[in-house]
Amino acid sequence: MKLDSPTEMDASALSQALHTRRLRCVDLMQAYLQQWARHNPGCNALIQLRPADALLDEARACDIELDAGRSRGWLHGLPQAIKDTSAVAGMPTTFGCRALAGNVAAQDSVMTARMRAAGAIIVGKTNVPEFGLGSHTFNELYGLTRNAWDPAVTAGGSSGGASAALALRMLPVADGSDFMGSLRNPAAWHNLFGLRPSQGLVPFGPGPEVWISQLGTEGPLARSVRDLARLLATQAGHDARVPLSWSEPALAGLAQQLPADAAALKGVRIGWWGDLGGHLATEPGILQACEGALARFASAGAQVQALAPNFDPEAVWSSWLVWRQALTSPRIAAVLALPGARELVKPEAQWEHAQGQALDFARFELACQQRSAFLQQMLQQFAQVDLIALPAAQVWPFPVEQRWPRVVAGRPMDTYHRWMEATIYATLAGAPAVSVPAGFDATGRWPMGLQLIAAPRADAALLRWVAAYEHLIGDWLALRPPALDAATGA
Repeated sequence: MKLDSPTEMDASALSQALHTRRLRCVDLMQAYLQQWARHNPGCNALIQLRPADALLDEARACDIELDAGRSRGWLHGLPQAIKDTSAVAGMPTTFGCRALAGNVAAQDSVMTARMRAAGAIIVGKTNVPEFGLGSHTFNELYGLTRNAWDPAVTAGGSSGGASAALALRMLPVADGSDFMGSLRNPAAWHNLFGLRPSQGLVPFGPGPEVWISQLGTEGPLARSVRDLARLLATQAGHDARVPLSWSEPALAGLAQQLPADAAALKGVRIGWWGDLGGHLATEPGILQACEGALARFASAGAQVQALAPNFDPEAVWSSWLVWRQALTSPRIAAVLALPGARELVKPEAQWEHAQGQALDFARFELACQQRSAFLQQMLQQFAQVDLIALPAAQVWPFPVEQRWPRVVAGRPMDTYHRWMEATIYATLAGAPAVSVPAGFDATGRWPMGLQLIAAPRADAALLRWVAAYEHLIGDWLALRPPALDAATGA
């Protein structure tokens, strides 16, 4: 194990090393090529990897620019694999679906274009569940992705490939997207920071529909809060093609202004939802792990208190189902219309399509009213606290052979995604939410995350509080997936 290896450094440290010329872009790319050869065959996180010669040529071009005093941005020369739900010009955007294997993008997505403009070298894609549905990254086009901490269990999803690659030091920082916890569940299961930004902060698209589709959002994954803040600042900002997008000036330079210790947590009010009074089926040990993380907040002076939800969780779930069907069904319908595609689409996606086909406007309007009422209830909760806390995942990582948990804590799941219900509240409220490391299960094999939700558009404040918390969990962050220590020279 070489702790001084470039792949061990976070993105901000690598950026500094490259810009001061202590490290050359071509040497960094060579180090990552070696890291992929060591670890990607075992976890299958990275897909569509470009030829090594082409990547090394791009890295040399980046060196020439830096030698001449020219930098594209803080990501200059850093390898980046884009989640396979986001477009990269000239590469397939497959959503993990065999019917879309030849769907080559003509242009970058907004997020990809911004990361490329900041200097990132696009090396390939990261694996996803088919259509990004479900928090288990497997599909029949590229196969399944295994958890970086335990290859016998799931990496989560839909940003499972991104999370596993980041945890195994195959990427310095990663992008993802989040509709139903897709940045939060896999981050929780990989001892990472995963941030779902406020709705509209990172423009999603552009696509065939740019209004209600913004319920989903792209965002950053990182091993440090500094990287999380820097990548969010790169991804964020208004784009006229996505009219509900907006800009947050407070993100500029935020990474250089994050708290230097945990003192910023003094007096921060945290409301602990737990399992919503028993509503959320949650496996043993998860609530205790999250309460242990909250105890660390309290040790720094945060005011942690139990907070009773002021809404009907079942009504919120009903609203969620309608919104999900309204947004998911048209995407799947477009694929099912392709010749021979129906036999290539997984049953969970076909179920979403069928549910959406039966949806009428009156039912969707009711779901919109329910969502609007829920937002008002959430704002009332934020009048009492600064942060709302609950688990980032309701189950520990489950065996890769299992499609999804059918029973959680003795309770049958009535849909393929009911076990992810803890993630819908931030989404429906358009609020920022982050999964932060919260320790491990009793065996020490599987990480868990604590989910922290802030008021809508309080992304900068959320990052400052999470950065202060980072100073309290150095023992967890120092731990590494066993595969890294087992690999020679990793």
